[in-house]
Amino acid sequence: MSQLKVLRAIDYPRMPWKNGGGSTEEITRDAGTGLDGFGWRLSIADIGESGGFSTFAGYERVITVLQGDGMTLSVDGQSTRALLPLDPFAFSGESHVSCTLLGGPIRDFNLIYAPQRYRARLQWLDGEQRFFSESGTLLIFSMAEALEVKVGNSASQLGRHDCLQLDGNAGLLEVSVSGRCCVIELTAH
Repeated sequence: MSQLKVLRAIDYPRMPWKNGGGSTEEITRDAGTGLDGFGWRLSIADIGESGGFSTFAGYERVITVLQGDGMTLSVDGQSTRALLPLDPFAFSGESHVSCTLLGGPIRDFNLIYAPQRYRARLQWLDGEQRFFSESGTLLIFSMAEALEVKVGNSASQLGRHDCLQLDGNAGLLEVSVSGRCCVIELTAH
């Protein structure tokens, strides 16, 4: 049986980074406590200064700048392109990563998942979009002040940085959104 819930940005718990260099607002995860045991995790991090990232061995990461001028990353000694707002970038959680901010502080959006347990698809959408998903878990993260989301016969209103989470999907669902958002589809192996 599928379960649909709306997660409000005002309720996200704040937790320290694994490396102690800052803090993260955790949006949601599949399981586990603290920084262990999860198969996937979605969060927002505030980066106030250039510096190193925590490592997550056995995981893949997709990071997207939400606010601020952007950053470049050094991933295992290789510099990335400038990562500007809403431009996702994927890298291994095992990599040695540091960031250089392009201006002042930024906020970024992070998906961390275990590829041996989940297949993941992340895409940013804007405007009115309609698609079909058969993923076991569907996450829709709002960048709009007001985002209308329809999943099957259910309609939800999301505010900025709110997230809709559907777990336990076992069929093909019609989904429509009207506004800027990130759609994440996770399917267990």
